[in-house]
Amino acid sequence: MTTLRDILDERVVEGDRALWERIDQGTSTRGAIEASSPDDTRAGGGRIRCFACGHCCPIAEGQRGVCKVRFNRGGKLYVPFGYVAGAQCDPIEKKPFFHALPGALAYSFGMLGCDLHCSYCQNWVTSQALRDEEAVSPIEEANPKLLVKEAVRHGARVMVSTYNEPLITSEWAVAVFREARAAGLQTAYVSNGNGTPQVLEYLQPWIDFYKVDLKSFDDRHYRELGGRIEPILETIRALHGMGIWVEIVTLLIRGFNDAEDELRRLTEFMAGVSVDIPWHVTAFHRDYKMSSPEDTRVEDLVRAAAIGRAAGLRYVYCGNLPGRVRGLEDTACHQCGEILIRRLGYRIEEYRLTAEGCCPGCQAAIPGRWAREFDGQISGAPFLPRPRAGLVRILTR
Repeated sequence: MTTLRDILDERVVEGDRALWERIDQGTSTRGAIEASSPDDTRAGGGRIRCFACGHCCPIAEGQRGVCKVRFNRGGKLYVPFGYVAGAQCDPIEKKPFFHALPGALAYSFGMLGCDLHCSYCQNWVTSQALRDEEAVSPIEEANPKLLVKEAVRHGARVMVSTYNEPLITSEWAVAVFREARAAGLQTAYVSNGNGTPQVLEYLQPWIDFYKVDLKSFDDRHYRELGGRIEPILETIRALHGMGIWVEIVTLLIRGFNDAEDELRRLTEFMAGVSVDIPWHVTAFHRDYKMSSPEDTRVEDLVRAAAIGRAAGLRYVYCGNLPGRVRGLEDTACHQCGEILIRRLGYRIEEYRLTAEGCCPGCQAAIPGRWAREFDGQISGAPFLPRPRAGLVRILTR
């Protein structure tokens, strides 16, 4: 019987040499940190090291990295290419980006696999494929030109790699982004941020916006999810230093990452990088393998937002409870307090920024990536871009 792994292993290309190298008995010429990987104890020639994510997996011949989708065949790294496991048109506010082209439509696409295994993942049917037998997601053959053509046809202004962890499918994302840039679109990642200097350098010429999930400020919690905190913090610093527009999301989970001291340290870290980075603190709801604790309450979000403001962050937003968070969906001028963008969920209700991205009252420049004018909003809700001419569905199980 043909398995999902068989199907995916036919849809690969050799990984870009910027993102892997050959190694000898665990010694890396780039000095990468050894990862805690099941392949790490396998000796023999033909080993390679992958730099797509912060695990920096050493991978033996015939074996896979932590992500399960990048593998060593004949001493070369092979990586996913030529398919999507999901494509959808979203308001860019859903990603969420609040300071990047408000009201724009984002064409979101994703593949399969992730380098973490969060028990509360809301995209687990795609992210945990090959790791969880219950994660079943059909895939569709695709090519970059076709995806960009579909995005343009639907009026999208941004191509977004999301649904799985895009860092581990960066070769495919860059191929799509090249076509997107040629068509006048901007590009973005929705990512856990578990990057490396190599993958960020590889992405820098092709990416405009980057959303990082900062899941906790406790390394112990990150190890429970299958990672470490330091690569995520380094990614945030590096992205900001590269001039890529960054917004950060923390899904607030009671008893996991909502302690006052942890939130204070998290937001002080952010403010130390830049007080202008927007922070989205969003409400958890029970999903996947996490059936407890209770869903996040309005008062939990408001308390966290106050901690972020006290740390010096100028733009703090509360998400997933539209209309219930006391104006914390709106963008206000950091200088005079005037409401510049009024929101309800993903819908823009009022837009008052000047063409230069300034407050019309006090003329303060508002950090972000703004359009010269607000063109209205095609949709305030996600929708499936159908019919998708040319995408051929493949049944995986």
